[in-house]
Parts: sequence; C-alpha cells; structure tokens
Amino acid sequence: MLFTNIAAYQFTPLTDLKPLRERLAEQCRVWELKGTILLSTEGVNLFVAGKEREIQLLLEALRAIPGLENLQPKVSESVELPFSRMLVRIKKEIIAFGIAGVEPARRTSPKLSAQTLKQWLDEGRPLTLLDTRNDYEVKLGTFQSAQTLGIDHFRQFPAALDTIPKELKKQPVVIFCTGGIRCEKAGPYMEMQGFEHVYQLDGGILKYFEECGSSHYNGECFVFDQRVGVDPSLHETASGQCFVCQAPLSPEDQEDSRYVAGHSCPHCYRTADEQMREVIEARQAAIRRVTTPLPGSVPCDNFRPLQISARHDRQPLLDVLCSVFPQIPQIELQRRCQDGLVLTAEREVAAAARVVRSGERYLQLARAAVEPPVDRDIQVLFEDEALIVVRKPAPLPMHSGGRFDRNTLQHILNLVYAPEKPRPAHRLDANTTGVVVFSRTRHFAGLLQPQFAAGSVQKLYLTKVHGTPLDERFACEAPISVDPGEMGLRAVDDKGLAARTEFRVIDASDNGITLLEARPITGRTNQIRIHLAHLGYPIVGDQVYGRQKIPGTPHTLALGDPPLCLHSWKISFLHPLTCERLHFEAEPPGWSLAEAKASIIS
Repeated sequence: MLFTNIAAYQFTPLTDLKPLRERLAEQCRVWELKGTILLSTEGVNLFVAGKEREIQLLLEALRAIPGLENLQPKVSESVELPFSRMLVRIKKEIIAFGIAGVEPARRTSPKLSAQTLKQWLDEGRPLTLLDTRNDYEVKLGTFQSAQTLGIDHFRQFPAALDTIPKELKKQPVVIFCTGGIRCEKAGPYMEMQGFEHVYQLDGGILKYFEECGSSHYNGECFVFDQRVGVDPSLHETASGQCFVCQAPLSPEDQEDSRYVAGHSCPHCYRTADEQMREVIEARQAAIRRVTTPLPGSVPCDNFRPLQISARHDRQPLLDVLCSVFPQIPQIELQRRCQDGLVLTAEREVAAAARVVRSGERYLQLARAAVEPPVDRDIQVLFEDEALIVVRKPAPLPMHSGGRFDRNTLQHILNLVYAPEKPRPAHRLDANTTGVVVFSRTRHFAGLLQPQFAAGSVQKLYLTKVHGTPLDERFACEAPISVDPGEMGLRAVDDKGLAARTEFRVIDASDNGITLLEARPITGRTNQIRIHLAHLGYPIVGDQVYGRQKIPGTPHTLALGDPPLCLHSWKISFLHPLTCERLHFEAEPPGWSLAEAKASIIS
C-alpha cells in the first residue's frame, strides 16, 4: 500500500483556534491520519500522511475554512506512514521567527517560480542563492554554489544575516528552503534590513524537484518526517537521521560502529573521556554560578547545631555552653539564652537552667548571619549515575556546623545537583584538601558505605610535618577517644577506639620539615593529625593539634591563613554498581616540597 504525504502552509488570519483544533483533531483521528497540524492567528502549517481518500477529505475540510480556500499542498508518496502519531497544536507562530513586524499574511517578497529560477541558472545570470535552512539540513544537499548560514534554528537567521557581505544588498538574492514557508518570513525581514532585490523560491526545494528535477542541485532534500530525505524525483532515500544531534546520515554513516540508534552517530559520537570532560565542564560552570557570590555571603538566619555528648549528660544547658565554647564569655552565652537564641531541635526556646541529656540536639540561632568566606575552587574529578568525586579546597567545611551553614561543600553540591542531595561516603576536615567521594542516591550509599566501615577502602594522604622521623617507614597505633573533649577535639586515650596509621618519608629537608605519605588503616576522626602530634611530628599549619596550640582558635582557618599541610591524595575502592576497582587522585597542593613533587611524579 502507498500512503499519500502532504505538506502545506498558508499565511492568513485565523480565529476561534481552540474549537478549530478540537474539530480537526477528531476528524484526523476518524480518518486515521498521522502527522502535525500547527494553527496560529497567522495561519496554518501542516505535514500529514494517510490514505489518499482521507487526505482529500482533510484538504476539503481545510479549504472550507475562510482564508484557506486556495490551500495547495505538495504531494509525495511512501510505502510506510512517515509519522507515528497525529498532533494538532495551537502556536504563537506557524514557523518560529520571533521578529515583530514580519507579517507574511499581509506582504511577502516577490516569488520566483521553479522554472524561472532554472532558466536564470541555465543562463548564468548574476545572482546569489541563499539557503535559509538549518545546517543539518544543508548537509544532505543544496543548490550548487548556494551560500549557507550555519544556523541550528531559524530563529538564528537574523543574526546570521549580519555575516553576509553588505554589497549583496544591492544585488539579486534568491532565498530558498524546503517548502517555502521560512522564506515567507526571511524575505520581508531581509527587505527591512536594506536588501533591495530579494526573491523567494515559490514552493521551495520540493516544488523545484517536482518541476525541474536535479538540475543545478546536488544531493537530496531533508524533510521533517521519518523519511528523512527525498531525491529529486521525490522518492524516499536511504538516508537516516541521528535523533541526538539531528544530523542526516548516509547509508555509510549508518554502518559506522559509532552509530547507535537513539544514542550517537559519527557526527556526535564522543568517547567516554570526551563525555566525561563535557559533563565536568558543565558541573564546573554550575559550581561557579552558585558560588558567585558565595551562598553564605548573603545575610540569612543560621541555625548552628549542638549535639550533647555523654560527658555533659544531666548538666545545665548554660554549663554545657560554657564548656563547649570557652572562648565566649559566660555573660554572653547567658544573654543568648535569655534572648531566645538557643533552641531545642523542635525550635522551642531553651532556658539556661534546662537540664540536658546525652544525645539531645540544640540549635543556636544567628540572625541575619553572614558566614566567613571560604575557598570555592571545588574541582569535579568524576561522576556517573552512582558516584561524584571532587577535589575539595581549603578552607571549606564539609557540612553545616559552627559558623558555617551555606558556605559548605555539602550545601554547594546540593545546589549544583538539585534535586539530588549527594551523600558523602567519608569526611575531610575543613582545612584539609583533596579527594572526596559522594554517592548520588541512598541506594548507592548503602552499597558503598560498607567498604568504608570495613576498612577495605585504600586512602593515601600527603602531609608536611615538623621534625625528622628516624625511620623511613613507621606506624602509630595509639587509640583515639570515643567522644570529643573540649572544643570538640579528640585525643589519644587508652580506653578509646583502636586506630592505626602507617607513614613513609618522602622527603626530609635540612630545615627540619618532612614530607610524609600517610596511610590511615582505620578511619577515626582527626586520626592522622592526632597520631602525628602524639609521635612528636605535628602537621605544619595545625593550630589545634599542632606545635603551637592557640586557645580559642576557630577550627576552620580564615581564607588566606597559612594552610594546614594535609592533603587527601589518593583513594581506591570498588564501584558500587560494577564492582570494578576505581582509583582517584587529587593533584598535590602547592605547599608540598618541589623535590618531593618530582619524586612523586617519577
């Protein structure tokens, strides 16, 4: 069976579009027609296919509408229906252009018949052929010596027109498209821009094929249906189309190994590395967007959490506050309680004399808080459907706490990946740089987290310390306290949790500074910092556990302070979906010694 395909448009004022749309949709359903009819106050544009008798019924129905009496379609045939469904839609324009003052129903440029254009080309008349179609259509074929504009959408035509040499404004220009509809708007617009001799090919390429065949034309004509292309005899060709990049595909393209229907073709195929680079570039742009300015630089109420530890069980709230925040005068903490700035987890005011219990959570309200600035140079190293791996800068807290709520890695990634909320598989101190792994869903977190809990994840750090260890390789197994002490710090505690960190000297300088490789076998809070301080090799820049402890010093350094020389360098684990072992590395920071960096690279 052969199916009849029609393409037609008519610029004419139309009214009562909604009942017209409903009537045409119902008639097309009864007649089993497939395709698209666009209705607008400026006219109608349609591509429809079906049995010949039913197509004639549709044309009769359309010609009964005032203004469409002379509707003339372009007709072709196909062995299959080129459309899978029937759509009747109301649009602002029947061909999107977006330029005010261009009204083809009132006026268009002079039309040039197909026979006349062929005659002019046969005679070698001086003229410019201008293809107004999209770049992917042009790839399938166009007139010999035609000038193209390299556009992806007709809305880009006005800007592309500015690239045409100005001297053409006084010379004959013949514009063409598939069926003529785009030229109905392109022509008047060109005249508005000062082109003096504009002609539009009446009926477009399809009409030219019908009357003149392939004369002066190279290739096929792209059509907007499942046929993709038709030859000068208006028969369907073997060309296909990539529905990712819209490029027309020759039979050879469709045999190419890079062609995967619905996914890629030789024109848009990207290797896995290329795809990853594109994804990462998009994420980096999003990070720059949400951190300019930093989220915490905008005044906002901030609820700072306080978790009650076992050692503060059954103590008055004010005593707990004085213990946890010794740098703040008691009278100031008492004032905060009186002013209703200390709340329960249920957001109820908590009195200073309230007796607290271990495990309870309280909130300190900071009104119109502006958070300290942080380093926003977050680098995405990898992502797929399960994981996100980033290089964290410093200072930058991982999550809300103390003075920080929005200027945190978690909050920034929540903004970038919304509505997803990435889940950290492990944590780094605010002042520690390096690689951090996140799961994208609760499901993948449940598959990944057991590896961290079991200690099967391999982690390697770089750190610069005061002092020179006697041995090239050494370890520390000092147990670490279960609960935090003053200022939330942990310490070596004989009754604490077992912990082991292995170290290797990378470079020892003459000034008593040593670059170490640290491999934590267990994962206790602040483990590397505590173990090195315990061994007498405190980390350079550590104002909390280091050589010069400064009471009341904020845990998070200020932007511009000398860095804490601790870097999460490498990590290795099994992918939660594929079980493939993955390895990630964050480039060593600037504080690492030049000689050491050379030895690391080698």
